[in-house]
Amino acid sequence: MAAGMATKQGKLVVFSAPSGTGKSTVARMVRERIGELGFSVSATTRSMRPGEQDGVDYHFLSPEAFDAKVSQGGFIEHEFFFGNSYGTLLDKTIDAVDAGKHLLFDLDVKGALNLKKIFGDRALLVFLKPPSMEVLAERLEGRCSEGPEALKIRLERASMELSQADRFDFVVVNDDLEGTVDVVTKRISQFISQS
Repeated sequence: MAAGMATKQGKLVVFSAPSGTGKSTVARMVRERIGELGFSVSATTRSMRPGEQDGVDYHFLSPEAFDAKVSQGGFIEHEFFFGNSYGTLLDKTIDAVDAGKHLLFDLDVKGALNLKKIFGDRALLVFLKPPSMEVLAERLEGRCSEGPEALKIRLERASMELSQADRFDFVVVNDDLEGTVDVVTKRISQFISQS
């Protein structure tokens, strides 16, 4: 029995959702309830900030090292924004699965689907939907963090992301935070406990 336990592979749980759906809050609350669920550490080319640790907050890479990994197919997904590159390292994810660790990822739709393509049934894709586009617009406007043009772009992106929801393993409408966390926690716990 002990030998079988040692070789048990880890599971990967991916959260995707339009901005403003409450994904970060749900992810934090689910991780508080499922202690064995770690968080995937992304790679970045941005400079380390005071108090940050390499391998804990991010895997800090030089732009040259990041580009080399891109050309070698070393990322599950990667993107460039605000002057820096960010990505999910394939080798670190494989190492975690092989070590029996369970990880939670916060990825966009494209990254989530790519991870599923690589890891198959070792990955559970969870899509959080807003109650409606109107509610999502209200939530984003309530943040008061961007102008009308940025808001329009976010809502257009949300519409595209919502059109991909049926490609996910589990879709839940986040219309009640505690209820959503309960449902998602239960589904992830079932997934992790399966061999």
